[in-house]
Amino acid sequence: MTTPDTTTKRARGRPKKTEDERDDGNRRQALISAAAQLFKLKGYDATSTREIATKVGMQAGSPFYHFGNKQDLLLAVMVEGMKQAIARQHRVLDALLLQAPHTTPRARLQALVRHHFDVLLGPDSDFIPVMLYEWRSLNPTQSQAITALKDDYEAAWIPVLQALHDSGDLRAPVGLARLMIFGALNWSVQWYEAPLATANKRQAAKHATLDDLTAAALDLFLMTPAAQSL
Repeated sequence: MTTPDTTTKRARGRPKKTEDERDDGNRRQALISAAAQLFKLKGYDATSTREIATKVGMQAGSPFYHFGNKQDLLLAVMVEGMKQAIARQHRVLDALLLQAPHTTPRARLQALVRHHFDVLLGPDSDFIPVMLYEWRSLNPTQSQAITALKDDYEAAWIPVLQALHDSGDLRAPVGLARLMIFGALNWSVQWYEAPLATANKRQAAKHATLDDLTAAALDLFLMTPAAQSL
């Protein structure tokens, strides 16, 4: 007769996080979001960790529990922004292909450009502008990590631009066109303002909608008019 096994079986999978561990994750995320807002508003050099901590209701030294220094916090802001942008871009393209499996290259570029404007200028758009204008504050190892994420993000654009080049709608070489397109789109962070109901004709360009910006960008970059290609 065998004796019953009274040992407690271990639960499979990772152990559940304790309440303190979950709270630590929330506080870390709050610091990243606050840092993104302040870095975008004031600049990296002009923002102190004390200001970031105050914005989320923490003690002045609390950020150093989560990040080694302010530079590590800057890196976390950029990584968070790029990972969100990559995930959202995948969802945008997947939804487009699900809706229209045989969509044209121009339609795919339109979706990519519209999404990029949303990343730069839409709600919760603090992260990527910080990356665009504060990347020189990273050390070489950190810069390499961000470059790898940027390459991942831009990889989705290359086959679309290649298809447009092959059709004659994009005359410039793909590599050069990619650099110039991103340069033009990213510069909108410097001048764009959200639409105003009272905007006059002189203000209209500055206060265009993101859909307006997308249409103008495609007309600028591509040879075939939108009405003939979609």
